Amino acid sequence: MRLNYDAATDSLYIHLAERASVDSDEVVDGVVLDYDATGALVGIDVQHASTKADIHHLALSHLPLTQLEAA
Repeated sequence: MRLNYDAATDSLYIHLAERASVDSDEVVDGVVLDYDATGALVGIDVQHASTKADIHHLALSHLPLTQLEAA
């Protein structure tokens, strides 16, 4: 998973998988879910992110650290 924030557009993209998006659905104003060819969720696009989330704080917990340590 990757997080990308663009300060110029105040947009946050959460990459859930490294697969191409072929379909999208705006579930609420400014929040778009992206899906791959099989219908699996691959990303979340959040417009005006600073008004919807605390983008200056990221807390991670319960990650599979054994996989991270091997990288």
